[in-house]
Amino acid sequence: MQFEEVLDRLKTLANPEAVDKMKRFGITANNTYGVSIPDLRILSKEIGKNHPLALKLWSSGIHDARLLASLIDDPKKVTEQQMESWAQDFNSWDICDQCANNLFRKTQFAYQKVAEWSSRKEEFIKRTGFAILASLAVHDKKKEDKEFIKFLEIIKREATDERNFVKKAINWALRQIGKRNLILNRKAIETATEIKTINSKSAKWIASDAIRELTSEKIQKRLTRSFKTK
Repeated sequence: MQFEEVLDRLKTLANPEAVDKMKRFGITANNTYGVSIPDLRILSKEIGKNHPLALKLWSSGIHDARLLASLIDDPKKVTEQQMESWAQDFNSWDICDQCANNLFRKTQFAYQKVAEWSSRKEEFIKRTGFAILASLAVHDKKKEDKEFIKFLEIIKREATDERNFVKKAINWALRQIGKRNLILNRKAIETATEIKTINSKSAKWIASDAIRELTSEKIQKRLTRSFKTK
């Protein structure tokens, strides 16, 4: 499928009502058609992996085209320079999260970017660092616990960031690490307890929300059951 054909398809899937909803959810709705994520996923499967097309779609500056680019790009062909370039264009939390989950976590630079971007000043780049970490905690089944334990220190270090999109991503990463297994659950709760003592509204919210979920009966039962079956 060619670039112009893809743009035409996106236009046919346009939903003006969805654009208004995007604004209410804090999503930058400039230059967008309001195509739903399910529709983008269907289209991405029809297109298949296509790195050159993904680059063209991203360069278009169209919100929906960029979301689609994250779905069809080949993570094996993504360069560090491309990741940095795309990150500079991030202007909305949904772009951050979709790129993190659909593409960036699958690249060879994933853990490197978590370490680097978690300390960046730019709000959406920093969010993406923690979004990648949250996604890796869910999907990278082979990674050893010690690798995620190292990132708990970064979470604690950055917990005082008061920016809404950043603190929510930090909380997200902490919760996902803590739901990975029983050992990491204990470590995440321990980290959250330490974070809660920091004199910062953001830190206290991140910690309290994480502790609430990680100590819940539902999570504890699931992790204990999983631990016993190993």
